[in-house]
Amino acid sequence: MRPRRVQLARSAVHLIELRKADRLQQTGGALGAWITLFEHWQEDETMSRTADPPVRAALDKLRTLSADAEARRLAFVRERALHDEVSLLKDAREEGREAGRTEALRLTAVNLIRGTGLDDAAIAAITGLSVDDLAALRRAL
Repeated sequence: MRPRRVQLARSAVHLIELRKADRLQQTGGALGAWITLFEHWQEDETMSRTADPPVRAALDKLRTLSADAEARRLAFVRERALHDEVSLLKDAREEGREAGRTEALRLTAVNLIRGTGLDDAAIAAITGLSVDDLAALRRAL
């Protein structure tokens, strides 16, 4: 059987420092227009000189959204909700970890109570649980 030659598509990633490209102003055409948009979208005089149709359309959409108070309010509410969600998930994770640690310590204590002749003070020193917690565990067994 003859091996087949497979032609792989080549792709490239280009990184552009927007501030540097804008400052040097060596990029023209559509790329230059997009750089101008990203760096100067709030400057009416600068943006009025941009003629690239996709950039003009993006600028018009941006201005429409910025001018609409309800759209700004919804964006703010959404951003706040996303932030709150991240905070709640972080708190839940930390709470779950703490509950897991506590349960692991209790299981370790139960195993030490059942499998060794150690007194509560020694088990408390090993697990970090209080002597009262260990007494409650002994009663529950």
